[in-house]
Amino acid sequence: MNVRIYQPAKTAMQSGRAKTHRWQLDCELETPRRPEPLMGWISSGDTLNQVRLSFETKEEAIAFAERKGWSYSVADAPIRRVRPRNYADNFRMDRPRF
Repeated sequence: MNVRIYQPAKTAMQSGRAKTHRWQLDCELETPRRPEPLMGWISSGDTLNQVRLSFETKEEAIAFAERKGWSYSVADAPIRRVRPRNYADNFRMDRPRF
């Protein structure tokens, strides 16, 4: 089984960075998704894709995957760049255009 280990990005509904410091382990799809014939909903024969495990550190997630004998891929967290801004810069006459 293949799993993916990553740090989730913040959602569009979040202003802060809560719940983005933990590492998550998601199982990748083994079987393709297909529409169910009766209702038309998308279904899959693999129920492990619904499992999402959370860990404090990347090393804990890797150790768990190795203990279970799963192959894994690790996506490192993106570098967060914060540009300092001032409220007064909104009203400058020579402000740069982005």
